Amino acid sequence: MKIDRMIGILSILLQQKKITAPYLAEKFEVSRRTINRDIEQLCQAGIPLVTTQGQNGGISIIDGYKIDRTLLTSSDMQAILAGLRSLDSISGTNRYAQLMEKLSVGASNLLTGDSHILIDLSSWYKSSLAPKIALIHDAIEYTKQIGFTYFSPKGESRRTIEPYDLVFQWSNWYVWGWCLKRQDFRLFKLNRMTELQKGIHFEKRAVPLPDLSSEKVFPHTYQVKALISPEYKWCLVEEFGHDSFTKQPDGRLLFSFGFADCDNILSWILTFGNGAELLEPVEFREKLYQLGKVMQERYRNS
Repeated sequence: MKIDRMIGILSILLQQKKITAPYLAEKFEVSRRTINRDIEQLCQAGIPLVTTQGQNGGISIIDGYKIDRTLLTSSDMQAILAGLRSLDSISGTNRYAQLMEKLSVGASNLLTGDSHILIDLSSWYKSSLAPKIALIHDAIEYTKQIGFTYFSPKGESRRTIEPYDLVFQWSNWYVWGWCLKRQDFRLFKLNRMTELQKGIHFEKRAVPLPDLSSEKVFPHTYQVKALISPEYKWCLVEEFGHDSFTKQPDGRLLFSFGFADCDNILSWILTFGNGAELLEPVEFREKLYQLGKVMQERYRNS
């Protein structure tokens, strides 16, 4: 929308001393003529913008002009506040709420009433997770390597990485960084990390954004089909969505979804007890049968 673009241009001008029309045109994906019209209308609205020509030319706000830097509506500020409060839920502090107070200086009238959006990013592991997040955040801030013991399906290993980003995805916290062992960027789940400590300083390298698609984080190596008892319908809807199954004539639910590894499939099926039957992959039916025999023998004398 035009008004959103003009507010965006003004926001950039408040943060950068001088910008060029080609830069704005590329950023907002419009023509230079459109940007020039936007600049004219901002001037007509009372914002004193000045355009200079030449090699170091560009568009800027005239020196000495005072402007209210709060370009956010009440709903915008409330959304930001909800997000900042959610960060406090995992840090155990009021750091981000205090940041919100700084943002709202001079615009307290925009924060009347309650947010109605409550976000809690903490987990059952809050007591151990919050110190990890704090340490990693500090290491990122001061470009320090971090070392830790990591537990994965492939085994236990000691890793050292250059941390760049903390990532919250799929109800879990991760750190994105350059792994010295693998000589590549990797995503590490914080709950699988122990003996975490800061290391030596590192020089920043060019960092690509992590691929957080479900196919990358949870690659669908195996396509699973299973018949699930109808009393577990809520579980399928919550975890995989309503489109992950179809109701059968006998009332059972034919479930179909991709899974990353064998152990995950077997453990997931077993959570239903006798309320699920694995159909595919066929070879995993034999694995379940053998696992059942082992469990039966283990608990026979109990």
